[in-house]
Amino acid sequence: MPQRTKHNEINVKVTMKDVALAAGVSQSTVSFVLNGQEDMRIGADTKERVLKAAETLGYRYRPAGRPSAWARHKVIGIMIDEIATSPFGAISIEGVQERAWSAGVMTEIVMTGGDRSYEQEMLQKWARDGVEGVIYASILTREVEPPIALRKHRAVLLNCHDKASQFAAVVPAERRGGYAAAAALIAEGYQRIAFITGETWMEASEQRREGYMKAMADHGLMVDPALVRPGNFLPSGGRAATIDLLDLSERPEAIFCANDLMAVGCYEAIKERGLRVGADIAVVGYDDQEIAQHLAPALSTVLLPHREMGIWCVRQLLKKSEIKPHVERLTCPFVPRVSHHR
Repeated sequence: MPQRTKHNEINVKVTMKDVALAAGVSQSTVSFVLNGQEDMRIGADTKERVLKAAETLGYRYRPAGRPSAWARHKVIGIMIDEIATSPFGAISIEGVQERAWSAGVMTEIVMTGGDRSYEQEMLQKWARDGVEGVIYASILTREVEPPIALRKHRAVLLNCHDKASQFAAVVPAERRGGYAAAAALIAEGYQRIAFITGETWMEASEQRREGYMKAMADHGLMVDPALVRPGNFLPSGGRAATIDLLDLSERPEAIFCANDLMAVGCYEAIKERGLRVGADIAVVGYDDQEIAQHLAPALSTVLLPHREMGIWCVRQLLKKSEIKPHVERLTCPFVPRVSHHR
């Protein structure tokens, strides 16, 4: 089960994902069971497993927290450019809804595709509606130029930051995450550690690389340029880069992939050569996607705190004091499993 830690002031709790894993079902099944939707054809045994797992883990189903009547019509707007291209947008939104609903506040979500005119129209509508605040979000961690109309709202930025520093923003602490992954490998005694990058134009990819480089330097280890290989955040890139690494006259002892999907390709290449992940070559990923827990051996990785970022945004919007412009970087904790151990 993923390691749970405390990120800044946010106490990370058991999630629906944890319940699903313990019960051996999908998150959708957990949601339907806990919602009590009797029209779904879910067997009694499955329902019992879900309820038992939720009770054992101490999972609190957030919608059960009833908002008081005075707050029922308050709304927070969530404006995001994309949702379907990554699982992390939905995780952030879940965190927003969970925290807002526990405070008696509803959420209204729009996906804009980056269309400026649509953004402006929605922000004007929300101004007329008198929403409590607006969360302006990006599916990719990046610098943005928020629409002018956002300044009229009590607003925060989610998974993005503005160059002018006019808004409070929350992003993952990617450098620290990259550092944690490399440091975990170094702690196991590995010295010849390779790194497979993501797409280099992405802020997250570059910062994860910087964290890896700093960890190596801080521990007195030289980075062989041949061990830093380009990837594409897809299994194909991880496989191709790993093949190149295994063809070196002195192959790496460990490989740090900049995301879990590339680690999937990395596993494939290692096994194709008749080698064993962990026993022969250690592998670490990044993101803690669902697949990481089901690889053989289970993938050690780094957790992206998207749910916690969503919660942070709501706390900022609902507090009574002024929101001061700054960039909050939430810790990306290392999640140890099996793949990085000797």
